[in-house]
Amino acid sequence: AARKPQQKGSMAMLRGLGRALGTAGTLAAGAGLVAYNCIFNVDPGRRAIMFRRFQGGIQDKEIYDEGSHFYIPVISQPIVMDVRTRPRSVKTQTASKDLQNVNLTLRVLTKPSIEYLPKIYQDLSMDYDERVLPSMVNEVLKGTVAQYNADQLLTQRDKVSLEIRQNLKDRLDNFNILLDDVSITHLNFSKDFSRAIEDKQVESQKAEKAKFVVMKAEQERQAKIIKAEGDAESAEMVAQAISKHGPGLVMMRKIETAKEISETLARSRNVTYLPGGKKGGDPSLLLNVK
Repeated sequence: AARKPQQKGSMAMLRGLGRALGTAGTLAAGAGLVAYNCIFNVDPGRRAIMFRRFQGGIQDKEIYDEGSHFYIPVISQPIVMDVRTRPRSVKTQTASKDLQNVNLTLRVLTKPSIEYLPKIYQDLSMDYDERVLPSMVNEVLKGTVAQYNADQLLTQRDKVSLEIRQNLKDRLDNFNILLDDVSITHLNFSKDFSRAIEDKQVESQKAEKAKFVVMKAEQERQAKIIKAEGDAESAEMVAQAISKHGPGLVMMRKIETAKEISETLARSRNVTYLPGGKKGGDPSLLLNVK
């Protein structure tokens, strides 16, 4: 009988402890849930701005870097924006200074200025590039291309691209958008103009070839003239030497020539020397003997 009240007291204590633990667990879970809902993450390549309902909306000075941050739900709302460089290709058709139709494709790399993210969001929203780039790139392209003739667009392509870049950069600065790079990826003309360019190149190549043939013939003619003049001068010098010193020079040249011929024949394996039959006569040569 004495044990029963004691057991009842122990059970009551355990039930009280269980209720306390349950309450503590519920409070901890609630606190964890509240803390979880009060944290937002900013991934790499992004930044966040804050909208506060009772403090004037978008806050100009609040820009959150990558990582985890606290906020108060309901009265505050983080807005995460992509600040990485975005590529975009814009196609346009315009006319050159000499009224030739030009088809252009321009590839631009842009990104928002991080310090002006709140203003960009207020003025242009998240799709700022979609709202600004198409019309602005078309306008800059048409204005720049109209200053050049069609052939200049081909021969001065780097200059044209640089001018487009500078003009576009000046315009995008007004919207706090940074321009990283500009390049002309496609540049085409009408079929008739393209055919005219090809024909002009073919004719130019033919003219260059004809010019080369004429220059080659002229050089060959000059070479023959110089050789003839040299031979005539050499013959005149030989004649003068013979008239002055007698036929000794001719005999020396004969000896030198005979020496060169004998050395050449001596190095050949298929040439056999046979002495002549008469005294003082010419020797006989038997060629190609194996």
